[in-house]
Amino acid sequence: MAQHLIFEGAELSGKSWVMAQIYKRLEPAGATSSDVLNGCYWFNCDLGFFGTAPAGKILKNYLKIFKTLKDKNIILEKFQVSAAVYGDLYDSPLNHFKKIEKRLKKLNFKIILLTFPVSRDLIAKRLQDRLNLYPAYGRIAKSPEWYLEQQAQYLEIIKKSKLDYLVLEVAQFPNEEIIHKIETWSENNLNIK
Repeated sequence: MAQHLIFEGAELSGKSWVMAQIYKRLEPAGATSSDVLNGCYWFNCDLGFFGTAPAGKILKNYLKIFKTLKDKNIILEKFQVSAAVYGDLYDSPLNHFKKIEKRLKKLNFKIILLTFPVSRDLIAKRLQDRLNLYPAYGRIAKSPEWYLEQQAQYLEIIKKSKLDYLVLEVAQFPNEEIIHKIETWSENNLNIK
């Protein structure tokens, strides 16, 4: 059975690192070609539209793609929970949360919500690491308190989800224990061969 996983969490929570580890397991397990990487499709859905009026419509279009790929492993970096959080932050509510969730549930999506410890110093360090890698992020960087508030919103909104979800705190990287917890929680041990 194909795995359909949504990785949610505040900025700086470690989604990209964790997803890279899961992708390394799912891609070879689901591959059917020696010519293309078709064992797992990784969608980064945070492309600047969360918190804007077209977010709901864009998410619905993604759902059509996911339906087409329903028999393949799919991992998403942010989706409906992030759209709801950013919508709340920027006064552009996601009006179709329940409908989107209903369609995701039909496609057997599950959510992994990553969090960070409540530590201003840890957030400041992660923010500096992000700025070192992506200097352009400086234009939208916020205070550590803002990231803590964003995380609190994720923890509230995840409670409204109808999808199965797992909340994990990522205090450090690398962290194989987190990967093991995801594998144990997810059906069929992520179909790893």
